[in-house]
Amino acid sequence: MPQTAKNIIFTGRVQGVGFRFTAFHMANRYQLTGQIRNLNDGSVEMVVQGNSDDINDCIRDIEESFTGCISKTRIEEIPCDPRYKDFKITF
Repeated sequence: MPQTAKNIIFTGRVQGVGFRFTAFHMANRYQLTGQIRNLNDGSVEMVVQGNSDDINDCIRDIEESFTGCISKTRIEEIPCDPRYKDFKITF
């Protein structure tokens, strides 16, 4: 199955609400690789790799879990990075 990678920026009330922890578990449920981290401007950046349908399902699940917290989701397709072997919360 072809792999794809996306860089996602979630803005809104996404820090201090368990966002990264929840996204970490959802990404692992879909067997995705990558990382998630807080940004200084209050947003959260997620780099995720895997099957395109799984990535889209994961993003949908995150958005549904944080309805009312996420004001904007920016998604950009990026090249796959072989360094990602699992999914991590980074600081």
